Amino acid sequence: MNFDPTLLRAFVAVKDAGGFTRAAQRLHLTQSAVSHQIRRLEEQVGRPLLHRTTRSLTLTEDGEDFLRYAQQILESLDALSRRFLPSPVSGTVRFGVPENFMGERLPTLLCQFARGYPQVRLDVCVGMNFDLHSMIDADELDLAVVISVPKHERGSMLRRTRLVWIAAEGFDVAPGASLPLAFYPPPCVYRRESVAALGRTPLEWHVIFTSPSHQGLRAAVLAGLAVTVLTPDDVEPGMKIVDGQFGLPPLPSADFALICGAGGKTPAALEFGRLVLDLPEPAAAAKRASAKA
Repeated sequence: MNFDPTLLRAFVAVKDAGGFTRAAQRLHLTQSAVSHQIRRLEEQVGRPLLHRTTRSLTLTEDGEDFLRYAQQILESLDALSRRFLPSPVSGTVRFGVPENFMGERLPTLLCQFARGYPQVRLDVCVGMNFDLHSMIDADELDLAVVISVPKHERGSMLRRTRLVWIAAEGFDVAPGASLPLAFYPPPCVYRRESVAALGRTPLEWHVIFTSPSHQGLRAAVLAGLAVTVLTPDDVEPGMKIVDGQFGLPPLPSADFALICGAGGKTPAALEFGRLVLDLPEPAAAAKRASAKA
């Protein structure tokens, strides 16, 4: 049995309004039109749904049951319409993000946005060696997630982490030997802060490996070639944090922040930025926060 949603809406409106006259006003119909719709519905159901007197209108027992189902159906239809309603938001969003910030969450974010705003094209720049600040200032990006030391960043902070020295589980270096290091190329904030910290120590060190790719640094570390600087979230099996070892200096905390450029105020960019701000913490970070609590 297929029920016409128009008849279901008329029935729910009569119940909510407490009568045909007010229901007709809500539906912008005449009272006779609403009465006709209710008669058609009762004929289709095969039993009375309303008990009408000159002074009151109440639901029959079947009407009470029918009302519950009708409300559920209409709520589902409304949700379906909202979900697949063509979005008026269109255009292009140019987004830059460090390779190690989004991780496995980036595909989910892109899918969620594409489904909600199919008329928007996304241009995504992912990498550690891009100067995202300069790209924002040059109007080459609308939005970007950037890394900086605390209190030195504009925009909205997404989360705080810390920089740590990382090496392979079995890494070692001979006493007095120069410490091999692996870095992203400039202008990476990890490299800048690490070199600044090293400059305040007598430690002998040299750069033995440079890669613009997170996977490149990962391979160098796991091969035992060098020590690098990442965040605790980047530690994988076979790696260990070596803060304080080999004469390595302490490193500062770091913030991930969302900044926007001249194009970051369009409806499309604002909606994409909202999704980025609502991102949950990475699973590893959330697990550590829960353990501390």
